[in-house]
Amino acid sequence: MVDMAHTTVAHISGIAAHEGCEVTLRGWLHNRRSSGRIHFLTLRDGTGFIQAVMSKAAVGEDVFRQADHLGQETAIRIHGLVRADARAPGGYEIDVAQLEQVGPSQDYPITPKEHGVEYLLDHRHLWLRTERQQAILRIRHEVIDSIRTFFNERGFVLVDTPILTPAACEGTTTLFPVPYFDTATAFLTQSGQLYNEANAMALGRVYCFGPTFRAEKSKTRRHLTEFWMVEPEMAYAALDDVMALGEELVAAVIGRVLANRRRELAVLERDTAPLERIRTPFPRVSYDEAVEILRQRGLPFEWGGDFGSPDETALAEHFDQPVIVHRFPAAAKAFYMKADPQRPEASLSVDVLAPEGYGEIIGGGQREDDYDVLCERVRAHDLPEDTFSWYLDLRRYGSVPHGGFGMGVERVVAWMCGLAHVREAIPYPRMLHRLTP
Repeated sequence: MVDMAHTTVAHISGIAAHEGCEVTLRGWLHNRRSSGRIHFLTLRDGTGFIQAVMSKAAVGEDVFRQADHLGQETAIRIHGLVRADARAPGGYEIDVAQLEQVGPSQDYPITPKEHGVEYLLDHRHLWLRTERQQAILRIRHEVIDSIRTFFNERGFVLVDTPILTPAACEGTTTLFPVPYFDTATAFLTQSGQLYNEANAMALGRVYCFGPTFRAEKSKTRRHLTEFWMVEPEMAYAALDDVMALGEELVAAVIGRVLANRRRELAVLERDTAPLERIRTPFPRVSYDEAVEILRQRGLPFEWGGDFGSPDETALAEHFDQPVIVHRFPAAAKAFYMKADPQRPEASLSVDVLAPEGYGEIIGGGQREDDYDVLCERVRAHDLPEDTFSWYLDLRRYGSVPHGGFGMGVERVVAWMCGLAHVREAIPYPRMLHRLTP
């Protein structure tokens, strides 16, 4: 009997390096089927899945019978010989010589049969164990890591911004209030942008990356009440600089996912051809040009409004590429967006729309850097001037042209994975009627 505590422990993701050797694998029983005197055990260890072949002749009657009664997701250790098999998923199997139960599992609630979405979301903490959900979360990791690498390699500094804030950034109707001791009401952040502008005035080029919250009573496939957003901000930057940075970021993320996550994309049965076709530079159209395109495609769109999901989908379909739309009406954008000096009714703003119906993934633009104009904007939007006094200080003391954007991670992950809804793009989704698990 081999003491598995003192044997070579391998991970399934690196099993190829152990071909022809005996190793110990530690994981969970994902599935089991039997054929007479042989058990076929599918083991997962968090890094991958492998088939373990157990014969009664190799392990003996007692161990073989024990394996026959293991429930789905029982925690086990197995010891055996690794061998190549072209027919096996991943190209390798392990011939089991020993098996040890670590933690029992009986009546596991998620079985190979079909379950409804609400049932799966109620058991999200367990749903994550499936191969599909693991593939999504690995692609999410790749997206996040590629974002960090992109900015770090370009000299941007990561600066954290508050999650508890004293006032609105995007709009007072989408705030989550939080009692702040006995003295005030705080709000969960809608964006780190305002603080990031201060960071940029100190460090030049910065980004923040964290959770943001929107109390929107929306049930669309693109919306969550809690999501993750990366927000770069640059001093001495104009709208063209913002558009170029957003385009480069999206291209970099696509490149990394295609290069490093082919196996996961295959698990999801994602058609990668639309992603592989994407090339920079992306098409750039003004808001006015976008309105004309929508009208030509038969959509009754009126100048002055923001785009809805059908409008964004139609624009992306027109180009079959991510499309950059710039200079939206000033009235449709936030108080801090700078007006176009050549055309004050338009703003120096930009959205990047993803193809295949995934809509806006980036929103940003050039910020208003004139103190007097920004004061007027604060008053016009009925915002408390005392609360924004620190923000106005950025225009009092050495104001410069600057700009940036926010990119929502879940929408990008949903697009990369070809998901029908962003709820699968985050480990534990928070939506209008879901706060658990």
